[in-house]
Amino acid sequence: MSILSDKWIRTQAQEHGMIEPFVEAQRRDGCISYGLSSYGYDARVADEFKIFTNVNSSVVDPKEFDPASFVDRKTDVCIIPPNSFALARTVEYFRVPRDVLVICLGKSTYARCGIIVNVTPLEPGWEGHVTLEFSNTTPLPAKIYANEGACQFLFLKGNEPCETSYADRAGKYMGQRGVTLPRL
Repeated sequence: MSILSDKWIRTQAQEHGMIEPFVEAQRRDGCISYGLSSYGYDARVADEFKIFTNVNSSVVDPKEFDPASFVDRKTDVCIIPPNSFALARTVEYFRVPRDVLVICLGKSTYARCGIIVNVTPLEPGWEGHVTLEFSNTTPLPAKIYANEGACQFLFLKGNEPCETSYADRAGKYMGQRGVTLPRL
């Protein structure tokens, strides 16, 4: 497996719609940076958030998730309570080629503030908005800025196209739009 360059990412985004909308160069004019980097793409977080709350004393169960565990907010700045988390989504819609696996890492700006971004790998053939989890590991409220950089996606090329892609097996998160809660 090799990591793919800015040149490859640009070509795939512009000619094959791998990332839409696509920002061709890093932007950081007073904001947390986003756009194409040397060997990755820094995606933005949209303004739709689901903030975890315990007002209903729900148990977090991935097999029977209670949507009442979240409060929905559409806002430019999301405040995550101490030791809590929020779900969001990327502004960008991704279409992953059949011979590529995409992994995601958090932005250092957030990490240095105790805010962790978690995303599972984007499998070959998957497409959709990426659901992002922001964990506030601090004892203080934390801010997330909509329409600014949230995380970096790295594109790894396999030695050959996979035998069965995420699309082939009709994965449960295929084509997701908006912030998507756990599904069984």
